[in-house]
Amino acid sequence: MTVYVYQTFEIKQGKFKEGLENLSEIKNYRNENYDHKVDILTPITGNDFKYALIATYDGLAEMELQNKKMFNDEDYLKLIGDMFLENIVQGSMTTQIYRTMGDIKQSKEKEK
Repeated sequence: MTVYVYQTFEIKQGKFKEGLENLSEIKNYRNENYDHKVDILTPITGNDFKYALIATYDGLAEMELQNKKMFNDEDYLKLIGDMFLENIVQGSMTTQIYRTMGDIKQSKEKEK
């Protein structure tokens, strides 16, 4: 079952250029070095400085394994440390985890 990790955060107004560059580096690094897909979501409406990362994993176990690898990787920790400490508004990050829902089977009586 596919798992999606959706993280939203606000980029500091004075660090907008640096924040977007750092965010792009994080996306590319994760996509090149780990077994999951990461995309950056940009606002169309709402708060102009609120961005999101969405990561797609093959399941919860795969998410756990990739997270373990990432947090043992010094280069990755430097990238996210720079992002969180320098470019993100403190307290603005939220993380939500979703999974896909399997098809709901119709009962025989509902099909008639």
